[in-house]
Amino acid sequence: MIVPQYWAEARRRHRDSKRQITVRRFGWSDVSERDAQIMAEARAEEALREAVAGRKVDRRERKVPYGGAQGLPIREEVVGRLGDAVITRNAYGARCLNTPDALFADVDFETSGSLKLKFGIFFAFVVGAAVLVWGFDYSRWVGIGLAVLAVFVSAPLGDLILKWRVALSGGPEWQARSRLMGFLAAHPEWSVRLYRTPAGLRLLVTHAPEVPVDAAVEEFMRAVGTDPLYVTMCRNQHCFRARLTAKPWRIGIPSHMKPRPGVWPVRPERRAERAAWITQYEAKAANYAACVYVESVGSGKVDAKLAPLIEFHDRECRALVAGTPLA
Repeated sequence: MIVPQYWAEARRRHRDSKRQITVRRFGWSDVSERDAQIMAEARAEEALREAVAGRKVDRRERKVPYGGAQGLPIREEVVGRLGDAVITRNAYGARCLNTPDALFADVDFETSGSLKLKFGIFFAFVVGAAVLVWGFDYSRWVGIGLAVLAVFVSAPLGDLILKWRVALSGGPEWQARSRLMGFLAAHPEWSVRLYRTPAGLRLLVTHAPEVPVDAAVEEFMRAVGTDPLYVTMCRNQHCFRARLTAKPWRIGIPSHMKPRPGVWPVRPERRAERAAWITQYEAKAANYAACVYVESVGSGKVDAKLAPLIEFHDRECRALVAGTPLA
């Protein structure tokens, strides 16, 4: 896991009689901006050599904070550290805990039918229209009407079918818990803390530190229904991640963090604007919880290395403060 304090970018260009090649690369460092610049220049030189030699290289790296960073270090403002864990401020202003070995996994409840289900409903309408028109000699307008109807009803009907299916199987929380308990039945040594989030459950594995690239970690996250993108990013970044504070739009802050976009670093002349937004945000976020502790399941073991981080997470999330609204 790498969450650098300093970032820089370098550009290198090659021109001859036939073509011009320009590449850009980032550099990073925990020591200084100068070290970050040296790294950026070295990476740009290497990429240019590859491009001139005819090998396929990306001409530039996108300036992204976390979700699309494809293995580059996490590009967010570092606001604190706890041992080898790093607290950052993400692109929309919330504080996040980044840790190399404390396995966090959020499980969002299903609220929308899958694209596969919705397409199946749409396809059924279209086939039905074709059968009526060509098999039973109905007017072509009937078929067109059914096809148009399919466009408007396939999505809401898919959502409704999902809602019925989930309700008949015990509800979304019961489904999520059932998946977790099924995994724990096969892995009795595991211990997990459960938290309620605005969108579902947060799971924190406590029996031992885990490594993001380990096969057992991926097995766990897929078994409990973690977002596949999060699974991929954990593997790419060698990092687990948990949001510590509220999402701004859930606590009455409609404006985005200034300046836009919120990718770090921000130019010095814009940092006062950013600081003003953060002050407003933190004042409101202090009245909300990012998650609420529910219970611990499994073996009940808490590894000594993870104990301080668990305490920090619960305090910063306000997870143990009864009656605090979720955001």
